[in-house]
Amino acid sequence: MSTRPLTILSAAAMCAALPLAAHAQNAARQPSITSHGAPVIEQSGLRFRDLNRNGKLDPYEDWRLTPDARARDLVSKMTLEEKAGAMMHGTARSGGQMGAAGVGGAYDTAANRALIEGAKVNSMITRLGGDPAALAAQDNALQALAEGTRLGIPLTISTDPRHHFQYVIGATVTAGKFSQWPEALGLAAIGDAALVRRFGDIARQEYRAVGIQMALSPQADLSTEPRWARTTGTFGEDAALTGRMVRAYVEGFQHGAHGVDSGGVATIVKHWVGYGAAKQGLDGHNHYGRFADFTHDGNALEYHVRPFVPAFAANVAGVMPTYDILEGATWKGKPIEPVGAGFNKQLLTDILRGQYGFKGIILTDWAITNDCNEKCVNGAPKGERPSFADVGMPWGVESLPKRERFVKAVRAGVDQFGGTEDASVLVEAVKAGEIPVARVDESVRRIMAQKFELGLFEHPFVDAAAAGRRVGNDAFRAAGVDAQRRSLVLLENKEGILPLKSKGKNGALRVYLIGVDSAAAKRAGWTVASDPGHADVAIARLVAPFQTLHPEWMFGSMQHEGDLSFHAGDKAYDELVRVSGIVPTIATVYLDRPAILTPVRDRVRALIGNFGVSDDALIDVLSGKGGAAPLGKLPFDLPSSMASVEAQRSDMAHDLAKPLYPFGYGRRYSSPTPTTR
Repeated sequence: MSTRPLTILSAAAMCAALPLAAHAQNAARQPSITSHGAPVIEQSGLRFRDLNRNGKLDPYEDWRLTPDARARDLVSKMTLEEKAGAMMHGTARSGGQMGAAGVGGAYDTAANRALIEGAKVNSMITRLGGDPAALAAQDNALQALAEGTRLGIPLTISTDPRHHFQYVIGATVTAGKFSQWPEALGLAAIGDAALVRRFGDIARQEYRAVGIQMALSPQADLSTEPRWARTTGTFGEDAALTGRMVRAYVEGFQHGAHGVDSGGVATIVKHWVGYGAAKQGLDGHNHYGRFADFTHDGNALEYHVRPFVPAFAANVAGVMPTYDILEGATWKGKPIEPVGAGFNKQLLTDILRGQYGFKGIILTDWAITNDCNEKCVNGAPKGERPSFADVGMPWGVESLPKRERFVKAVRAGVDQFGGTEDASVLVEAVKAGEIPVARVDESVRRIMAQKFELGLFEHPFVDAAAAGRRVGNDAFRAAGVDAQRRSLVLLENKEGILPLKSKGKNGALRVYLIGVDSAAAKRAGWTVASDPGHADVAIARLVAPFQTLHPEWMFGSMQHEGDLSFHAGDKAYDELVRVSGIVPTIATVYLDRPAILTPVRDRVRALIGNFGVSDDALIDVLSGKGGAAPLGKLPFDLPSSMASVEAQRSDMAHDLAKPLYPFGYGRRYSSPTPTTR
């Protein structure tokens, strides 16, 4: 290798990606370099970003070194305040009414500058939607702010899932122009690990195109409690099936099974562990739902651990602990401390790191160090809307001061705190001798090593125009729609009514629609009837029943809780009852939770479970267009009554008495006999 002097290239010339090194022997090693403001050093025909602008190549700027070596050098240069900032995983602020939550179409530059330059935060969740090219440009602007800091540490930008149908702020983001796939439950219904890996690979490309490098997913939680509000984000209740899906998901997003690389998206498997055993199905985002129920048999926790193990085998980048207190749980005969997992040394250090050898980042779920105030405990007063300002999830440590919560979490094994930017509190704890600096350095090295693995120190910026072409392109969208079709579960097909014939009694098939877009039916060549008496068939869309039992709480006001039964008074169900007495009726039910379908089954000629499907994809399957057919199998039992739901154990899978349709059930057009897994 030649020993040419160091040369600092013009920053203006670096606004676009620099070409590979001219020397052929180095061409394979030279990564793409992008820089908007930092100088670029040239040495021996190779290029490096001079992130601290000192005119020399520091080890952390040298991409030829290992991520661990670079991280160690970088941490040695960081102040305590910078280290504490790196241990915060904040929220990228947007403009408008929901700016603090980051919802909107553009970032608030001043607010984000205060976080990046002032609080030293360099990991953030984005909740922006809108055009992919605009999102990419906005993320580039964030990276430009980070590039201007003392050490030029790039941002890791994360997101909740944004490729599906259901939108609940704090859990998911609207799909927008991203390719749209069935929920995780739908991928589990298909049960094809190769398809899930393909989904992850497509999502990886779309995320990286807009400047997102971390997925706050997948959920390895087992939905063993049918009433649980977050069932839809899981792969169901079975540990073996979920484990296969989780591993494929991680491998697809992370660009292989060897950990993240410069083309991958770091995945955060969640929620370690037992979250799906939610007591009475009430969710741990809420004070009233802070317990997972393992009181019948504390050893059931081991079953909930199983789906995480394949993620570890795939070198998953991170783990997110559950909010819940594991009531009654034991491990190896020892009771689990009754605190949320983010504060639990047994769960994080002894079991996760010790027994399972996990070496990645432990990132808490959001707001576990926040206070849970009066409104958090008892809900907003009557007539007052709940607010995110009153949200906190410090379960089991509510009485501790905030600083002591940070200390307990770090001692338990936490590396990074989600949804907070209170770095100064951590600084105070270290200065007071409550947390050793060496312990902070350990966490920050993990966080920085991952940024190096992701290639962010060389290439944090993206091509906004290319993002507009790549995200939701025709091939990606087609793959998502095909998965929607395949995920449908045929539960009933009386007298072989499906697939529908193309002609009705008087020419084109006449359909009466409940909750289905008439334009989609017309695109299929059908005639839309305004009166069921004039139709050949009716098609109805329903959603799994739910109650809003806790409207005074922020998350309780959004989540589906309570009864899984259909009752009179539900507009779509009442219309189904009326119409099914007039014309043969086909119903599909969106199963974000395991609905009790007995009254629907008894009224319809065909019944299909769905986990997110467009009207066009649904009609393709109903008509058998191009051979489209429902191929899914249930990822959970469907109960026959609420009495059976109330009698089952929240922590145990497959324990519903006499389910109406069991796990793995699914019919085929070509066979009158239902199939199971």
